[in-house]
Amino acid sequence: MTLTPSALHIVGTALFALALVHTFSTAYFERLAHASSHHAGVWHLLGEVEVVFGVWAMVLVLFMMALAGKDAAADYLESRNFTEPLFVFAIMVVAGSRPILQLAMALVRAIAAFIPMSGVLGFTFVALAFVPLLGSFITEPAAMTLAALILRDRLFAAGVSDRLKYAALGTLFVNVSIGGTLTPFAAPPVLMVAGKWGWDTWFMIATFGWKAALAVLVNALVLCFAFRRELASLPNRAVDTAERMPPLVMGIHVAFLAIIVIFAHRPAVFLAVLVAFLGFASAYRRYQGRLMLREGLMVAVFLAGLVVLGGQQRWWLEPLLQGMDANTVYFGATVLTAVTDNAALTYLGSLVDGTTAEFRYSLVAGAVTGGGLTVIANAPNPAGFALLRDHFSEKAIRPLGLFIAALGPTIVTVLAFRLT
Repeated sequence: MTLTPSALHIVGTALFALALVHTFSTAYFERLAHASSHHAGVWHLLGEVEVVFGVWAMVLVLFMMALAGKDAAADYLESRNFTEPLFVFAIMVVAGSRPILQLAMALVRAIAAFIPMSGVLGFTFVALAFVPLLGSFITEPAAMTLAALILRDRLFAAGVSDRLKYAALGTLFVNVSIGGTLTPFAAPPVLMVAGKWGWDTWFMIATFGWKAALAVLVNALVLCFAFRRELASLPNRAVDTAERMPPLVMGIHVAFLAIIVIFAHRPAVFLAVLVAFLGFASAYRRYQGRLMLREGLMVAVFLAGLVVLGGQQRWWLEPLLQGMDANTVYFGATVLTAVTDNAALTYLGSLVDGTTAEFRYSLVAGAVTGGGLTVIANAPNPAGFALLRDHFSEKAIRPLGLFIAALGPTIVTVLAFRLT
């Protein structure tokens, strides 16, 4: 099927391209903000990766109002599904709370005690291998939030080299992208197609899960081996436990997290649970750190902007996928994922009629394979970006640095999905 683009489609694609260029140019705006006090606030705002797609989405809406009227623009916004941005916001706030983080740290330490690596070396391996695979059960956004917070406090805050920071970030992004494929509900690109194609948990484990787990373990091992001397030299300091966390408080936080995960596709429910959580957190402030409301909102704005702009890309993405065979679609999806959200990519692929089982496997495998190459490739990536960015030089993560760092783990993933 050939879709004829309208003027609005052309505008939407042009704005999407500008947003991509803007994403790769945020460091330039940050330098402008520091170089001059004139309009420094505006330059700093434009230097925030999380607001890029939100800004250009607003420009698209203004164009819609000019070309088709305000009612048409409002109808378009109401036709978009913003469940994923809202869910990521809710899960970041709860998963980033102090009781959940302390519990996750305790689990990581317990597992690290059973592996033949000592100190921060073993801790880093478990954080980059176990937590991403845990994403298959607590969802990828929750896994990204927990892993980023753990690595931030135990690794990035220790003053490690930029090479190690980028390598850890690239490995984390790739491992989270593929680590959610053991189940059909945790990874957004799988969730988009699992119901329509009849993929259940056993199918995911047999077809994707064991391959993804193999790649996750190899990626974490390679990083730990490559930086073993730097990691081994870091002090094995314990987490701050000045305030004892009552088991009941921790259990209530786990319950809030579990309910939000269970109702991940019901925004009316999980947002109500989030409000209840905020009330509980306010009542027991002594057991809380600073809740990640700002970070969560910024990531939600990023994803919402991607949803708005992504809705105008079907006219060229769908025919492009239709023209590919199974082998081509795998590598094509891996590349396309770097410049568009992988969940949107698999959703568009699910609209193509008469696809084979091999085509479907290749589409989803390619979408998760490329999910660590850029910040926009996978929905949880902006969460990790927001939490770790301040520990990089100039408080900015360079897109090219991330791409290069994620390239090695991505190649390992390609081998796992194509040769096993």
